[in-house]
Amino acid sequence: MKTALIFAAGLGTRLKPLTDTTPKALVKIGGKTLLQIAIEKIQLAGFERIVINAHHFAEQIFDFVQKNDFDAEIIVSHEKEMLLDTGGGILFAQKYLESNEPFLVHNVDIISNVDLKKFYNAHKPENLATLLVSSRNTSRYLLFDSENCLAGWQNINTGEIKTPFQNIEIEKYNRLAFNGIHVISSRIFELMKNEKMPFSITDFYISICNKEKIIGCQQPDLEVIDVGTVEKIDNVFSTQMTQIRRIYADFY
Repeated sequence: MKTALIFAAGLGTRLKPLTDTTPKALVKIGGKTLLQIAIEKIQLAGFERIVINAHHFAEQIFDFVQKNDFDAEIIVSHEKEMLLDTGGGILFAQKYLESNEPFLVHNVDIISNVDLKKFYNAHKPENLATLLVSSRNTSRYLLFDSENCLAGWQNINTGEIKTPFQNIEIEKYNRLAFNGIHVISSRIFELMKNEKMPFSITDFYISICNKEKIIGCQQPDLEVIDVGTVEKIDNVFSTQMTQIRRIYADFY
């Protein structure tokens, strides 16, 4: 059974005041919640079990799942005590994700035209993780070598660099932006079992990329909308609804 995890636990701070009374995952775009859009896209790619991590207004996530008849097994991984960040969220949901098959992880606030089935199948057994990346403009980039293996991270505004490699020559690496969608081997759980909660999956990837193959994967025609701020929501409605309808032609 192919399984996907949707990150939906965040506080949605950048989306205030919308998230003062509702979780970010239930913010609507063109009449559909971000969570519904993500679930339907993941279902379309053939995933049969969908795990949703929840913390902020988690009861609304439970209620949404119960009231909607999705043709898939839907499980809510409730981070009741504290928000565990992305790495912690994966580890906390281990009992739902661990199997012989790799699992997909998808940020709820990412809308894209990625072919999830093709992307999932691009993941190789020898890789710990495969990350959807692109050359879009950002201030924070992942660094990849000539074989698309992760080597580090760079903030071009502050000059900060994170890498387990000594004396890394930044100019020799390809800078690519991470788009919040990845496929992960379930053997990751053994590697992260001693991590202290909460922790970031990106930081975890960087910490072990000198020991494990973490691959960057690109889709040439990729279009991505990160619905992360109120301003972006407004922009989506005013100028990008056509783009969203094109990206999600099957849903609108």
